[in-house]
Amino acid sequence: MLYGALLVAGMAVATVGHAQTVLDGAYIKEHTKTQRVVPYPYIREADVMWERRVWREIDLREKINLPLYYPTEPINDRKSLFDVIKQGILDDGSITAYDPGPIGTDDEFTKVLQPTEVKEMLTRSDTTWTDNIYTGEQEQVITNTEVKSADIRKYRLKEDWVFDRQRSVMDIRIIGLCPLKENIGSDGEFRGYTPMFWLYFPELRYVLVNWDVFNRENDAERRSFDHIFWTRQFNSTITKVSNVYDRNISMYKSGIDALLEGEEIKEALFNFEHDLWNF
Repeated sequence: MLYGALLVAGMAVATVGHAQTVLDGAYIKEHTKTQRVVPYPYIREADVMWERRVWREIDLREKINLPLYYPTEPINDRKSLFDVIKQGILDDGSITAYDPGPIGTDDEFTKVLQPTEVKEMLTRSDTTWTDNIYTGEQEQVITNTEVKSADIRKYRLKEDWVFDRQRSVMDIRIIGLCPLKENIGSDGEFRGYTPMFWLYFPELRYVLVNWDVFNRENDAERRSFDHIFWTRQFNSTITKVSNVYDRNISMYKSGIDALLEGEEIKEALFNFEHDLWNF
C-alpha cells in the first residue's frame, strides 16, 4: 500500500512537472511582448501650417475591424482590445481612465476615474423580486452583470490632423480613445450606445504595443494594437469635425445623409493633403 501511494505521488509530481514544460507552439514568441513604443516625431508650433480636429467611430462589426473585437474571451496568446484596456486599468494600473461626463460629451480628460469607480461601472447590479417556493413570500434577488468584451461594439476616436511644414508631411495623431457599450433593453431591443470612459492615447500606446492582433494572412507576422492604429489598418466613420458650433454631424443630418457628410469630410481631408503637392 505504501509503495502504491508513493508511486501515485511520484506520477502526480512528474505530471505537474511535465505540464510546466509544455510549449504550445513551435517556438517561443517574444517579439511583441518585448517591443518598445516608437516615439512620435516632435512637432514645433511654428512648423504647424494647418490643423484640423476630427472625431471618428470605429464599428467593430465591420470585417476589417474584427481583429479589434475578437476573441471575446481571452485565449493563450491574444485578447480583444477591450480586455487589454480593462486589464491595464484594473489589474496593472498602467492606464488612466477619464470621466466622459453625465451625458457622455466630455472628451477633454478633465476628471480622472479611480480603478474602483471603473470597476463599479463595469459591474451592474439588477434587483428583482421573486416568490419563495417554500414560504410563498416575496424575496429580493440581486444579480450582478459584468460588462464583457462582447458588449463593446464601437470605439470613438479623437484625433488631430497636422501638416508639419518642417517635415512636409500630414501627421495624424490620435489623442483619445473611448469604448462604446451597446445597450440592450429588457425587451431585447437595441437602446443605443453609452460612452464608458476616455483614454489618453499616447499613454495607452505603452500597453497596446505589447499585445498581438490576429493577422489573417500569416500567424508569424502579427502586429501589435499600437501598430494597427499607427498604420491606420481600420475603417471608421467621421462623426464630427471642429466647427464654430461645436456640434456633431448627427445634429444637422441623419441617416444616410450623415454618412455621406462624413465621407465628404474624409474626401476633403484627402484632397487637401494631395493638393499641397504640385508636380
